[in-house]
Amino acid sequence: MRRLVYLVLLVFLVQWAACSSPTKEELASLAAKGYYQHLIEGDYDHFLEGRVMADSLPNDYRSQLIDGYSQFLAQQVKARGGINEVRISRAFTDSTQQYTSVLLMLCYGDSTTEEVVVPMVEHNGRWMMK
Repeated sequence: MRRLVYLVLLVFLVQWAACSSPTKEELASLAAKGYYQHLIEGDYDHFLEGRVMADSLPNDYRSQLIDGYSQFLAQQVKARGGINEVRISRAFTDSTQQYTSVLLMLCYGDSTTEEVVVPMVEHNGRWMMK
């Protein structure tokens, strides 16, 4: 009887430990969603900072990217009523390519949705868009 109690306790502790630490897919998904939240809020600098090697971009290219993000959002407002929400659909890791693909659902103002794939890599302990 005593061994059974210890076995049940051990199984419970192992399950609790497994559930308490987030997976790399969960961490990458939260980071990707956060970057896209910055994008739809018009905070293009923070969206761009979520890209690997963004700190080494020349200033003129950086400003062109930010202009492109702004134009993309304006186009989405005109075509679909804008992006109202970003949802995490799922994520999976490609161990041979060393990145995690996060699938996000973009929910538009006209009630349509679009699924986009965001490749994410862990760079210096931080999840960033590839």
